[in-house]
Amino acid sequence: MSFFPKIIFQYEVEEYLTKVFRNNELITALGTQEAEKKYQSLLSHLSHPPTFTTVRVNTHLASVKHVKKLLFEEIQKQFKGLCVPVLEHPKLQDILLIPVIGPRRDLKKHASEVIVGAQCGYAVLRGAHVYVPGIVSTSRFVKAGDLVSVYSDIEGKCKRGAKEFDGVKVFLGNGISELSRSEIFSSSGPLKGLGIRMIEPVYLSPSFDNVLPSHLFLQNLPSVVVSHILNPQPGEKILDMCAAPGGKTTHLAALMHDQGEVVAMDKTANKVKKIKQNAELLQLNCIKAFCYDGTKALSVEKREDKQEGPPFLPESFDRILLDAPCSGMGQRPNMAYSSTLKEVTSYQPLQRKLFTVAVKLLKPGGVLVYSTCTITLSENEEQVAWALKTFPCLQLHPQEPHIGGEGMKGAGLSLDQLKLLQRFDPSAVTLRAMDINSLQGSREDDLISLANKDCIGFFIAKFIKSNSK
Repeated sequence: MSFFPKIIFQYEVEEYLTKVFRNNELITALGTQEAEKKYQSLLSHLSHPPTFTTVRVNTHLASVKHVKKLLFEEIQKQFKGLCVPVLEHPKLQDILLIPVIGPRRDLKKHASEVIVGAQCGYAVLRGAHVYVPGIVSTSRFVKAGDLVSVYSDIEGKCKRGAKEFDGVKVFLGNGISELSRSEIFSSSGPLKGLGIRMIEPVYLSPSFDNVLPSHLFLQNLPSVVVSHILNPQPGEKILDMCAAPGGKTTHLAALMHDQGEVVAMDKTANKVKKIKQNAELLQLNCIKAFCYDGTKALSVEKREDKQEGPPFLPESFDRILLDAPCSGMGQRPNMAYSSTLKEVTSYQPLQRKLFTVAVKLLKPGGVLVYSTCTITLSENEEQVAWALKTFPCLQLHPQEPHIGGEGMKGAGLSLDQLKLLQRFDPSAVTLRAMDINSLQGSREDDLISLANKDCIGFFIAKFIKSNSK
């Protein structure tokens, strides 16, 4: 049941992906027809949002039960009494799941239109209102208080300030304009703040703008799984190598009860600032964030005793999370992927540089977790095969919890090795609509199972570094 068209790729990227998902190992295991069916299903899923919104509770400050009650009341208020459940997860006990209602096919479209950029559009599909920087164009006579239909310019073809747009646009729902057209496109410089308050989104999902900010963190379900798999312990020294915006960093600190040290690195200053802001907001004190390039984080010379930040001496960390920069093809929703093949294939060598540094910084007996939010073999299973061949000191290790599927065939890994990997593949379930009636008739176990599968595309591998030198 597709509401939106399948994700669009540049021709050379589409060719590349087709080869990935029709590789010989996969075809031998599944057959041509089944492999193609799974691939087409994946492309449809990627253009639609996941069926659940996942929020992680900051257990450092509040209990899950308490936050669940507050969140349920907030959602009832936002949805004007509509009774949407807030579910706890049996294996991830610090998250709450909220079913997303939609797509709603019966919404009436209005004459006045607002066109938003693709990224803004994806945020709207996951519950956000429209902020002024995301608005690209509006109809000629839009005034504050007008009912407007909101569309996404998925290919980025609309000119800023245009009064009409006939290109490819996707309907996101209806809202009320908070400003007039002249205010939105003011000559005195771009405004900030709320532009369109969404009142009838195609996908009904709660807005989290200033909702329990110190108690909740919006995160995709697999991103929460990663920190549980690393399983940091109080008193340990942990490295989050590519940490922005700090969701996993703050989760690691909370799992350690804010005892020990979580070193967070990112090479972009603004992103490091965001990590520090999130740590402060969630009142976590064991996080130390540094603006630093992870590929250069290994010190080749003796450090001064008082030096806190990078570069670090070999074998400095008990556990390391490498949530690597990647092609991001697993993110949802995404209707038009703009990167070139050159950009897509540029990530593998960068990931290997970071991985090599991570192995050297890890203590013997330590845990290294590698993750990406993409669907390619070259950034996932192929990296595991390379790592096992390049670093004899590393062993793949079972993951707990294991909620996703096993790794994908095509990189020459054995069946036993694939079972130790975790690949979240949304094509594992049929794309379906969710309405209040179907929700009320569903068993909680079935909803949890759906949330586990119908999430973003994601990959996780867990390694242990052996004690022998």
